[in-house]
Amino acid sequence: MLNLIVKINRSISKLLKSKISLSLLITTLTLIIGYNFATTKSETSQAQAQTISVTASWRQASFPVENFQAYTSGFGYRTHPVTRQRQFHQGLDLAAPLGSYVRNWWSGQVVGLSDNTACGTMIKVQSGNWTHVYCHLMGSVENTSRGLVLIDRSGGIMLSLGQNIPAGARIGRVGMTGRTTGPHLHWGLMYNGNYIDPADVLRQMFAQRI
Repeated sequence: MLNLIVKINRSISKLLKSKISLSLLITTLTLIIGYNFATTKSETSQAQAQTISVTASWRQASFPVENFQAYTSGFGYRTHPVTRQRQFHQGLDLAAPLGSYVRNWWSGQVVGLSDNTACGTMIKVQSGNWTHVYCHLMGSVENTSRGLVLIDRSGGIMLSLGQNIPAGARIGRVGMTGRTTGPHLHWGLMYNGNYIDPADVLRQMFAQRI
């Protein structure tokens, strides 16, 4: 709303300086206001579309990072700390000291490994209808005789594409690979291919353990 007010004030100043007619001034401002409200509504709809309320039993699930310090960036629209661009953040950032171990949230199969995107060294695990993604890890992905393998020798991590891993298993360490301003785990959750807010799942997990 504040940005909209600033835009309107600037537009009024420019239009008055150009000695525009009152009727044309009103028409122009109506278009500006209408466009901004339409954009805001569209962004809100997109955020709601990507947030799915899923209730389940989470007693076997594991919190995804050791030595947790703070939630530093939530699910939804934000100004990216590196690019300064407004974009949708499809996950939850969990800050922890560099080198803290990352644990597999739910038992499943490793279906993706990469280290060449803004996500940095990344693991993707499939657990039935659920897909969980872990970004900015330490180590690198190497093409070996066994296929793609994530290797973090200092942390004792060696994870192969296609490997089955249980819930709670150590699968990596918090790093600063990819596009990041500090050590943290970016954790993404998808249900049937749609990103959902991991914080909703964490709240249900802790509520069931009380």
